Amino acid sequence: MDEPSVDRQAVHEELDRARATFHGLLDEATKEDLRRPTDGTRWTNEQLLFHMLFGYLLIWPLLVLLRIFGRLPRGASRAFARLLNAGTKPFDVVNYLGPIGGARVLGRCRMGTVLDRVIASLHGRLDAERESDLALAMHYPTRWDPFFRDVMTIADLYRYPTQHFDFHRRQLTLPHEDR
Repeated sequence: MDEPSVDRQAVHEELDRARATFHGLLDEATKEDLRRPTDGTRWTNEQLLFHMLFGYLLIWPLLVLLRIFGRLPRGASRAFARLLNAGTKPFDVVNYLGPIGGARVLGRCRMGTVLDRVIASLHGRLDAERESDLALAMHYPTRWDPFFRDVMTIADLYRYPTQHFDFHRRQLTLPHEDR
């Protein structure tokens, strides 16, 4: 039998670590801390925390797209990725503005609750994945995110949000934050 395409236990542990870290950051931050600018972005700490949460929220639609394109000829996802790469500038605007509104709408308390639900659903979905589905792959718009590779599998998608989370965690300017 082939080796599993993803170490499910390691992904579960990464998801749980990120969830615990996120709650710790939210619990320890004051209102002033959350309003402080981040290091290397135009967002506040609260807005960047929402952006980090959003990386997990995106996994569901990305999984749906990959399940569709992963069953089509590879050229279909290549063309789709090229189209998305051509729209990078509008994406960047939406990507910037989304956390500004999202942080206002959810606030610190609901961000933690939403992350808990998303992580729980990802745990369940990962456990239910068939090995053959974990290997489904499609092309991605590499200009949209530094963690998108030209071709990604469903297994890769389960790792993506924590890579995104860990990268942005270093940009937070919260007290006691070890970068």
